[in-house]
Amino acid sequence: MKNPNDNFLRGRIRSFKFALRGAWLLITTEPSIMVQFSIAIIMTIVGFVFDISAIEWMFQLLAIGLVLVAESLNTGIEKLSDFIHPDYHKKIGFIKDISAGAAIIAAIIAVIIGLIIYLPKIS
Repeated sequence: MKNPNDNFLRGRIRSFKFALRGAWLLITTEPSIMVQFSIAIIMTIVGFVFDISAIEWMFQLLAIGLVLVAESLNTGIEKLSDFIHPDYHKKIGFIKDISAGAAIIAAIIAVIIGLIIYLPKIS
């Protein structure tokens, strides 16, 4: 909720604090995000071990970001759907499946990017 006493800068700082809180809640309470975040850390370490190039880092970080954002949005959609309609509903299930589909597409793209980067280094 907007605080009428906030100037532009103070409002941005408050928004940033809320966003950091949300990221922390995701990382510490949601199993799917915990798994994806753990994989992101592992792949970052692997990037250092294989001494990947700056371009490869950019693609790897974009892939990691894509997966974490997709998983986060999927989690938000699922939580909102469950709040709006706690009981099973065919249309809510359809919406949740679509958002989960977006997350799996992001994960598949990230795996493909990882294979493109790391397979030549392993061979």
